[in-house]
Parts: sequence; C-alpha cells; structure tokens
Amino acid sequence: MRTHMSILSFMALMGATSAHAADTTMYVAGFGGDVEKAFREKIVPPFEAKTGVKVVYVPANSTDTLAKLQAQKGRQSISVAIIDDAPMSLAIQAGLCAKVEDGPNSKNVYPSAKRANGEAIGLGYGATGLVYNTQIFAKNGWAAPTSWKDLEDKRYAGKIVIPPITNGFGLLALVMEARLNGGGENKIDPGFATMKRISPDVLDWEPSPGKMAELLQTGDAALGVWGNGRVRAMLMQGAPVKFVYPKEGALMILSEVCPVQGAPLPQQAQAFIQYLLSPDVQAIFTAATGLGPVNKETKLAPAIAADVVYGPESVQKLIRTDINTINANRTAWTERWNREVEK
Repeated sequence: MRTHMSILSFMALMGATSAHAADTTMYVAGFGGDVEKAFREKIVPPFEAKTGVKVVYVPANSTDTLAKLQAQKGRQSISVAIIDDAPMSLAIQAGLCAKVEDGPNSKNVYPSAKRANGEAIGLGYGATGLVYNTQIFAKNGWAAPTSWKDLEDKRYAGKIVIPPITNGFGLLALVMEARLNGGGENKIDPGFATMKRISPDVLDWEPSPGKMAELLQTGDAALGVWGNGRVRAMLMQGAPVKFVYPKEGALMILSEVCPVQGAPLPQQAQAFIQYLLSPDVQAIFTAATGLGPVNKETKLAPAIAADVVYGPESVQKLIRTDINTINANRTAWTERWNREVEK
C-alpha cells in the first residue's frame, strides 16, 4: 500500500527552509530542449524558493536516463527521473523506481496516467495519429484524412512518411494496424501484413524528427504518422500541417515521472513529484512539451488547449497499449520489420 502524503505534510515539506534544507541538493533527470528551459526558468526556481532544496536538472533523452539509472543501481545520484512510458516500464521491471506516495495533486490525476502498482505517474499525455500537409491536400482536392485506413489509399502513393519501428511512433503504428485487423500486441501478424501492403507507397521510413518535419513542410510527403506534440511544434513555426485523431482512435503517449529507488532525499523527491503534478506546473509543462495535462484541475489558455490532449473527453479517446508486451517483443519485431517491411 502506498504511503499517504497528506496536504499538511506536503505543505510542511514544501515550506521547509531549515539550514539543513538550504544545503540539500537534489538531482532530477528529464528531457532537454524546450523542456529543460522551462524547468530551469519556470519550474525549478519556485520549488527551490519554497523548500530551500537546490535542484540540479540533468537533461537527457529517456533511453540515456534509463541507462544511467541502470548503471548506478545501488548507488543512485538521481532522485527523480522523467522518462517516456516504454522505457519507464523497463525501469520499473528493473526495480529502479520507488512508489509514488498519494498526495494533494496526484489524487486529481486521470486514472489512465497512473500505474497499477504506483511505481510511476504520468506528467503529460501525447497522441500518435496522422499528420498531413494542408496545402498539398487542398491543391489536389483531397478531403482531410480521417482514418488509419487512409495510409492504404493509393492516392497518396509515394507521398507517405512514417517513422521506422525503432522510433516509438512507427512501433505504435504497427500495433494499431494489428489491432485494426484482428490482432494486437499479442497477435502482431496482421500488423506486419498491413505494413507490408503500405510499404511500397512509403516515401521514407524516417527516424529523424528534423527530416520528418522537412518532408512534411516542403510537401514531399503529404501524409504521415506522427505525434501531436511534434505537429504542434511545426504549426508554431508556420508549417502548413495538421494533426488528425483518427476515428478509430489515437494511441496514447505518456511521459512519466518516478522517485528513484534507493536515491538520496526520498521525501524531497516525493514533494517535487507532487509539485510537478500541481495545476500551475502542469500548465507550464504542457506549454513546453505539447503534452496535455494529467491533472484534471489544470486550466489551459484556449490557444494551447486546442492543440493538446486536454479534458476528460480527449483523454478517454486515447488508446493505451500493453507496453510490457511491446517491450518483450521489441527485438524480435525489429528483426522481422527489417526483413519484411523496410527492405
């Protein structure tokens, strides 16, 4: 059973400014880029001011943070780890995450952002769906895509871009195609059969976000599979693209946070996680990442809310995959993909 952190104890810890706290340094690993900037400029300073705890932010991608936690097992320096859901599952399986205590903000988190055993909790929702170039579609008189089945429409032959299976978006597309054709994570053959049909019409299986954005912006690619956060970033730069939540559903992407097992400052780590889940910090995280808030009480400006997963109706439309089954089969699927799909 998880330890309950009451509002009073949370506020007491947040308000601690003792000489001991002033000398305390806590390491937090998370994403780089705009996320790192938001943490350094907007998220960390208020927490430091309220608690006297110095927070050192360590930027890295999820796989690198996971590797660091694995290498330091038993002698951890990082107290809080922010990782995407698939590598987070591996971290949990390796015993690298302690349980998240119940608290004043975690109680307002949507159920789909919570782990069954509480070893991690979501920070932001993303969606994997379709993206298209609005100018190319308008020029050709094509209606906007609405379905995963549109990837099999011959009108788009040679104009489709999809990340490979080594990229999370491509992997989720494979799983979705399996689900739509009588299979799923435990029966992946229908997914491979569909991807093999689509493959001749794919311009590029592109792993690089930068190159993916370039192909979509120039119109070399008219249609693709991508995340809503990536598309939002392109829109903010003026690109003629739009994200589509397919009628069959979009696949959930979840960035998560966990207190690291056996790491220094466990109480401060729990307080920091509750702080990250507060409505105000959730709004900052959403603005920096394009990932929708997991706290039901978060309020977003209309311009931001329109481009992210926001509110119970949007959250309920997301399809959550069986990450443990995916992780267990990832190597075998990758080898098969290289033989059958991306030849």
